[in-house]
Parts: sequence; structure tokens; C-alpha cells
Amino acid sequence: MAAEPAAAPAGLPRVLARRVGQGIPAALRRYRIMAWIVGVLLIALILVAVPLKHLADQDAPVAVIGTAHGWLYFIFFLTAVDLAIRARWTLKGSVLVLVAGTVPILSFVAERIATRKTRAGERV
Repeated sequence: MAAEPAAAPAGLPRVLARRVGQGIPAALRRYRIMAWIVGVLLIALILVAVPLKHLADQDAPVAVIGTAHGWLYFIFFLTAVDLAIRARWTLKGSVLVLVAGTVPILSFVAERIATRKTRAGERV
């Protein structure tokens, strides 16, 4: 006999309700990879590219790293939202994780907390 599908969480559209609770390990892996990439690029932007722009009058590093960080932050945003839906994070936790991706070093802290809580089955 096939297992009956779990009832859709109240208030979620069917498309999103199908994703809740499924594929959390893969979504967590995607989120962690993107959090690290965005975090490293943000540190490179702040500690390398911006000083080069102001001290050595070189605009190219800011243009390249800044653009890469911006586009990859968008992908990070999508992976974080996907994980938040699947793992049923709170709205507050989801927003804090997304904002942490814009603060140097804080993205690594938020990634560790989100990973620990998600693996433990807790809501972020």
C-alpha cells in the first residue's frame, strides 16, 4: 500500500506545500555552499577590492567582485528561501538568515546556526 501524503500545511499554496519537509538535506547542502561562496566574496570585496579602489585607484576589482557577489547573493537568496520553506523556518529566522548574507563574517555564523538547528529538526 502506498503511504498517504501528509496534509498540506495551512495557508501554503499547493506548490509550496508539496515541498515542505521534502529534500531538506539537499536544500541544506545548496544553502551552505551558497552561504560560504557569498561570505567569502563579501570578505574579498570589503578587505581587498574596496581598499584597492580607494588606496590604489583601481576600480576593476570592485566591479568584478561586487558584480559576482550581487548575482551570487541572488542565488543564495533563492536557496535560503527554498530551505526555509522545506524546513518550515519562522519568518523572523528566515529574514535574519537572509540579512546575515549581507554582513561580512555574520553569514558564516548564521550558516552554522541554521545548519545546527535544521539538522536537529528545530525551526530557525
